[in-house]
Amino acid sequence: MQRLDRRIVFQIVLSLFIFANIEARRRRESKAKEEKTSFREIEKEILDSILGSKDDNGFMYDARIRPQSIDSTTNETDAFSSTPVNVNIYLRTINDINDYKMEFAVQITFRQKWIDPRLRFTDRTGRIKYLTMTDPKKVWMPDTFFRNEKVGHFHNILVNNVYIRIFPNGQVLYSIRISLTLSCPMNLKLYPMDRQTCALKIASYGYTTDDIIYLWEDEDPVQLAKGLNLPRFNIEKYASSYCNVKTNTGEYSCLSVDLVFKRQFSYYLITIY
Repeated sequence: MQRLDRRIVFQIVLSLFIFANIEARRRRESKAKEEKTSFREIEKEILDSILGSKDDNGFMYDARIRPQSIDSTTNETDAFSSTPVNVNIYLRTINDINDYKMEFAVQITFRQKWIDPRLRFTDRTGRIKYLTMTDPKKVWMPDTFFRNEKVGHFHNILVNNVYIRIFPNGQVLYSIRISLTLSCPMNLKLYPMDRQTCALKIASYGYTTDDIIYLWEDEDPVQLAKGLNLPRFNIEKYASSYCNVKTNTGEYSCLSVDLVFKRQFSYYLITIY
């Protein structure tokens, strides 16, 4: 009888051990399956939910509508305030400063940042820092233009040099690489020992300050690539400033990058004499 009881206990313990192993293996397989899930698929689901589905009020996302601003104290939307757009510029190259045409050419990485409360999302995995898009037409964009631009073009080799990042709090980061030829009125009275101040001016084409306000980033609003050199000039200094303009259609927010170029007198001597 005692031997029979031992056999029963042994069979129970063995069954529990086998069950525990099966359950542990099932959990490992389930975890491995979850890890194999493509984060691109998760991103697609989130993008579909914020761009293609109706919200709690039954409204779908409309890229034509300017987002409402966020009250910094209450963290609630304010339908009557303008949308702040933070700007940062990375100056990659300065290709030419033309005295005759009074223009200069630059290549920049242009970044804009704003908050669109309609694009807020929750990441259940806790591993997605932001969503990446390459088609800016799917979200609202500020109608930014360069006020003193003569010629400009985007870069699309091998792909369009543009991306959009959407963060969980609804913040949107837009980054694009652009080449520009900009007008620069010059005073050549002191030539060839002159200094010239050339500007890159950014503004909204159609939105007034009631709709959009451009702001420089608090840290490093303007960045210059290391080793940036010019054949006939030195960059003496640069600064970021504001240049709001009033017209008969309203007041428009404006930002300016002011570059001070000092002509190299030694280059002039070697070239002329």
